[in-house]
Amino acid sequence: MRSPEEIVNIMMEKDAFSKWLGISILEIEKGRVKLKQEIKPEMLNGFSIAHGGILYSLADSALAFAANSHGQKCVSIETSISHLKKVMPRDIIYAAATERNRSKSLGVYEVELTNQNEELVGLFKGTVYVMKDIW
Repeated sequence: MRSPEEIVNIMMEKDAFSKWLGISILEIEKGRVKLKQEIKPEMLNGFSIAHGGILYSLADSALAFAANSHGQKCVSIETSISHLKKVMPRDIIYAAATERNRSKSLGVYEVELTNQNEELVGLFKGTVYVMKDIW
């Protein structure tokens, strides 16, 4: 079976969207990952703050990497996000995904989104379906 690092690196290699967003992988453990992303001007909405979809996408990538790190392929079946503080251009956002529960068929994960000042800017929760397919 592949290591969590191998699995996440394979996923990232094929993940054009995460690469396009400029996401970097900082830490990988079974059931946990930490990612980083800089907010660029093209990621802003009409209020000149980060579009909510940008933070959602960062958190969703963290969910995917953490869930799949066990070696079984997983897909999300339910996700939600709470935006707690505005995110500005050039902010550095960190997404720390943590596994909260995992069974044979389901996994539940939380992702804390923080900025470069260690302020909590968002909370994301995701549930995944654990497939029988192996990485």
